[in-house]
Amino acid sequence: MNKLTNIQQILKQMQIDAALITDPHNVFYLTGFNSDPKERLLGVMVFAQAEPFLICPAMEAPDAKAAGWMGEIARHTDTQDAMHILYETSNKRKQPMNSIAIEKAHMTVDRYDAINRYFQSPEIHAIDDQLNAMRVVKDEGELDILRHAAGLADYAIEVAAQTMREGMTEIELMTEIETALKKRGITHMSFDTTVLTGPKAASPHGKTGDRKITKGDLVLMDLGVIYEGYCSDITRTLAFGEPGEQAKEIYEIVRRSEQAALEAVRPGITAAELDGISRSVIEQAGYGEYFTHRLGHGLGISVHEFPSIHGGNTMLLQEGMVFTIEPGIYIPGQVGVRIEDDVAVTNDGYEVLTKYPKQLTIINP
Repeated sequence: MNKLTNIQQILKQMQIDAALITDPHNVFYLTGFNSDPKERLLGVMVFAQAEPFLICPAMEAPDAKAAGWMGEIARHTDTQDAMHILYETSNKRKQPMNSIAIEKAHMTVDRYDAINRYFQSPEIHAIDDQLNAMRVVKDEGELDILRHAAGLADYAIEVAAQTMREGMTEIELMTEIETALKKRGITHMSFDTTVLTGPKAASPHGKTGDRKITKGDLVLMDLGVIYEGYCSDITRTLAFGEPGEQAKEIYEIVRRSEQAALEAVRPGITAAELDGISRSVIEQAGYGEYFTHRLGHGLGISVHEFPSIHGGNTMLLQEGMVFTIEPGIYIPGQVGVRIEDDVAVTNDGYEVLTKYPKQLTIINP
């Protein structure tokens, strides 16, 4: 049963006439067509009792066909009302349109108003949870792609370790990393590559800048690639020269925290329990107040996707889920350490997709 048929079955069970899916990541998941339409309308209209169609900018229609979409394509130009074309194409199906499901997390107010205007105020339902439930469990094909993406993230850290030198700026190291990946065929990173040195690493979402690497620095790198539409996400903190005793202590605590969480991964444990296991290692070491974010997040087509691995999420983990585990300790103005891996839940435990070593790596200047 393909993914669009799954959506049709969901619509029948919910007694909803149709669903308009507009998040580009969900469109890719359902159709195989990967596009960033900017402000233009891209969507797939799925009906409980009729054939779906894709709506996209006219200039992208050939790309949609090349990606394998075999169904109808409703094209729109920049001078046309895309939502009116959506309405007219839907009407050709001659199906009831009394109820429509949307992704409430993605739908704009403007398009929501257009649905009500053109379809004469249908019942609006959310289909976000059902799409999340589909995407959260990866099949073997998706896992193979994620493994490859993770391997490229490992390679990026290897490049950083080999090219790092005294006096190099964060931006220069970032450039070395991304240039090496481009030579491997990667055109897009999962997010802006982060390189933070010395006390700057104490900012969990710090910005890569012109600070120069100096002896004794911890160098935190957070990065990932997009490979065949799927993301990787790794963080490693390396030492450039011999670090201070506080930095070594904090690094070892974070490493133990991450390892404790990894070893607890299995079907049936909750996300909250996993967060608690990792967090307790840091708390017992006296640094609990400096672990200021959730343990991790889902990973797949989006670099941050469902589920969120935090202390308030009682969702049970299940085989096929992929997410990050990334504890950290950040003491403002002094030191920051984070270690992050991509992890898949197996039938009896876990598989770590990112393989770069986690014992403290010291780069000799």
